[in-house]
Amino acid sequence: MPGIADLLPPDDLAALERAMVAARVLVEGPSTGSHRSPNKGASIEFRQHRPYTVGDEIRRIDWKAFARLDRFFIREHEDETSLRATIVLDSSGSMGYAGRGGRSKLDHAVRLAAGLAYLLIGQGDSVGLAVADTAIRSLVPARSGPGHLHHIADALAKARPGGETALSATIDRVEVRLKRRGLVVLISDLMDDAEPLLRALARLRHARHDVAVLQVLDRDELEFPFAGWTRFEGLERAEETVVDPAHLRSAYLQALAAWRGELADGCRRQRIDLTTLASDEPCGRQLAAWLGTRAAA
Repeated sequence: MPGIADLLPPDDLAALERAMVAARVLVEGPSTGSHRSPNKGASIEFRQHRPYTVGDEIRRIDWKAFARLDRFFIREHEDETSLRATIVLDSSGSMGYAGRGGRSKLDHAVRLAAGLAYLLIGQGDSVGLAVADTAIRSLVPARSGPGHLHHIADALAKARPGGETALSATIDRVEVRLKRRGLVVLISDLMDDAEPLLRALARLRHARHDVAVLQVLDRDELEFPFAGWTRFEGLERAEETVVDPAHLRSAYLQALAAWRGELADGCRRQRIDLTTLASDEPCGRQLAAWLGTRAAA
C-alpha cells in the first residue's frame, strides 16, 4: 500500500511541515487550540484533560481530579478535539489534461489532496476522501490516525481521469453522507456549468459546512499560449477541431475571465474560499500559502 511520501516529493513535504489547517467557521469537532466547537461537552466519549483557563465554563471542571490534585482541569470529549474534514477530488476527463509542464491537473490535484490529508491527520483531525467523475469512484470514510493516512494514499494513487464532469451531482452525493458539520475541500478544475455548481456549493454552506475550493488549472488554460494551426481534442467527448489560435486567443481569455469572475462572485456571496492554483507549481508551497491566508482571514 503506498504512503504519502510516495505521492509527495520531499520538497513538498518540507514546505508543509509548519503549515496548519484552520477552519474559518464553527464546525463540529475542531481541534483544541486550532478551532472552536459548537458542542460543549456533548460527546459521550471522553478523550483527555486539560488545565482550566479563564473563560472556561465552571460546569466542565472535573471536581474529582481537583480533589486528588488540588488543581482545576477541564474534561474534553472526542467531538471537541478533532476537526472532521472531507476532501472531494474531481477525477473527470478534463482533469487528465497535461500541458507543457507534463503533469496533469489530476496528478497535481492528487498531490494537493495528499498534502492536505497529511496536515490534517498530523494535527489529530479526521479526514475522509471522495474521488468522483460522473459517480463516486472511491469513498474513504473520515477517520484519524497514521494508519488511516495509508488508506487515503492508496485511494489517491488509484485515481484516474474518468468520464464527464458532474460536480453538482457529486457534491450532492457527498453532502448526504456527511453526518456532522465540518470542513469540505473540493479540488477540481471546475469545468462545469457555473450556475448548478454554485447552487450545490451553496447547499453545503446552508448545511453549515466550512467549504473551500481549490481550482486546479493548467498553465495552457490560463494563458492560451498556442501558436500556429492546432488540433484540439475533447477529453470528455469524442470530438476534435483544428483552429488558428491567434484568432481565438482574445475571445478565449475574455470568456475565461468572465467564467472565473462568475465563480468568484458566487463563492464570495456564500463565504466559500475559492483559490486558483496552476498545476505547474510546487503544491507544498501552494498549500502552505493558502493555509496561511485562511489563518489570517
